[in-house]
Amino acid sequence: QNLYNEALVAFDFLQNNTNFRIRPSTYADLISACSSLRSLQLGRKVHDHILSSKCQPDAVLHNHILNMYGKCGSLEDARMVFDEMPQRNVVSWTAMIAGCSQNGQENDAIELYVQMLQSGLMPDQFTFGSIIRACSGLCCVGLGRQLHAHVIKSEHGSHLISQNALIAMYTKFDRILDAWNVFSSIARKDITSWGSMIDGFSKLGCELEALSHFNEMLHHGGYQPNEFIFGSVFSACSTLLHHECGRQVHGICIKFGLGRDIFAGCSFCDIYARCGLLDFARTVFNEMESPNLASWNTIIAGVASCSNANEAMSLFSEMGDRELIPDGLTVRSLLCACTSPLTLYQGMQIHSYIIKKGFYSNVPVCNAILTMYAKCSVLCNALLVFKELGKNADLQHQAGELFRLFSLMLASQTKPDQITFNDVMGACAAMASLEMGTQLHCYIMKTGLALDVFVMNGLMDMYVKCGSLGSARELFNFMEDPDVVSWSSLIVGYAQFGCGEEALKLFRRMRSSGVRPNHVTLVGVLTACSHVGLVEEGLQLYRIMQNEYGIIPTRERRSCVVDLLARAGRVHEAEDYTNQMITNSCALPHFTVHNSFQRCLSRRASTLPEHLLETIHYFSGSLQVLMFGLQNIRNRG
Repeated sequence: QNLYNEALVAFDFLQNNTNFRIRPSTYADLISACSSLRSLQLGRKVHDHILSSKCQPDAVLHNHILNMYGKCGSLEDARMVFDEMPQRNVVSWTAMIAGCSQNGQENDAIELYVQMLQSGLMPDQFTFGSIIRACSGLCCVGLGRQLHAHVIKSEHGSHLISQNALIAMYTKFDRILDAWNVFSSIARKDITSWGSMIDGFSKLGCELEALSHFNEMLHHGGYQPNEFIFGSVFSACSTLLHHECGRQVHGICIKFGLGRDIFAGCSFCDIYARCGLLDFARTVFNEMESPNLASWNTIIAGVASCSNANEAMSLFSEMGDRELIPDGLTVRSLLCACTSPLTLYQGMQIHSYIIKKGFYSNVPVCNAILTMYAKCSVLCNALLVFKELGKNADLQHQAGELFRLFSLMLASQTKPDQITFNDVMGACAAMASLEMGTQLHCYIMKTGLALDVFVMNGLMDMYVKCGSLGSARELFNFMEDPDVVSWSSLIVGYAQFGCGEEALKLFRRMRSSGVRPNHVTLVGVLTACSHVGLVEEGLQLYRIMQNEYGIIPTRERRSCVVDLLARAGRVHEAEDYTNQMITNSCALPHFTVHNSFQRCLSRRASTLPEHLLETIHYFSGSLQVLMFGLQNIRNRG
């Protein structure tokens, strides 16, 4: 890397202080240096110098430039160079395909490969390597098999680059047998062949095969295992919880000079800690020259996996003494150590730290807090945290997490109360999960809470929001003494789903039974009248609500009146009412006015008084367009 930098410094000197003419081959070397450094800025600088000089780039130089832009992640620049090339050879196409593959544009890579074949050029082993990697990214097994067939038919079928890429592709597809068939067909395997196969076995749950192939590779001799291979072997040992095997691999790693490697050290710590050998894990950790955050996270996670909260907290304290800043993974690992009521105090300490340091925006951390309280059998705390997180959390994720908490509560023999049931029913409603809601209903019937009006109202609201009005009505009929919430919930449900007549019948029954309506009832009744066109009855009920029941008009309730008038085509009255609202500084929500004017347009009831047009500045641009549209219709007609 230092030599690359020196070459670029020399180029900079020549550019600024001499008229020395640089040859295309020198430019190619400079571009290669920029590519190795992954420096897009320097690469563009050299490219600009090439364009401004009298140098005529040949195919070799063009290919170096293409390769540089691909490795530096600038596919736009690469494509521009590629399109302007007077002649393209197989290296040009391969560089462009590789650039797309490396930068997540796998579909573009496939398209380029097809265009290359159509141009009459045949791919080489490097082309196959790049296009197979692109296919791996797409996870398309059928396309992968077609490419495998191309490789076999070509003269590069036995080349290691192609075969190693095929092994990696098949392991990515979870086709371990296909990967092994390619691997076993290779006469002279290199370290990449062994590494890809061992990694595939380790990742796909064939840990014993991974260890067996690692042992076979060592017996063949002549191979220098690298960090990549040791990582796969460590992972296999850790999954198997085989500490003796881990110790042997540890010795082999030291033999090959990787004993003090940070990555290797982290892996050893993980193996020993997961196997319960905390003293060995701590010894390996202490021997690391400069443990970084990843090292600390590994040892803490390993200790936490043994549910040793005290040791995990001790390591966390020591980490703070060394002025290392913990991340989300650190605190998640600490929370995982708190798995019983005996560790609740430590869990609450970590929770306090999370609040103080602002980790609440980290969803996995929040999930770990909920799980910690659930495992410590403090479900009330878990639900409090859940509600607090719910203010900013994604609704669907939030609801799913609450289901999980509820299941943990039942598994821990903790009896849910009415509030808990209502929270879970709210989650069912949020996700429109009728199946989960029905299961919850059955559980409520078994627990004897079916006589609790608070719980039954929550259950009925869930059925309404899931669109199951029949179930909601059955539940309502089952209730001995429904309250105003029960009546209002079903009335609003009928109104929202267009069953206006049913809603009004239910409202009349409600009044005759002596239950006093509230503001929710009013909104449901006005919506019902709007759907069935009972304008006068709706307005009369609106006045009754105000005069007899003392329900104060609000923006939402006034919006229902405007909607009621507009749906019936009584535009003048809707306009007068809207104008009155503006005069009284009580503007309607824009969406209400928008919908009302849309209905006016659809009915061509377009007479707008001048004084309403004068108030147009109160509305958003879209509403202004609608209002002027009404005025134009009136003028034309």
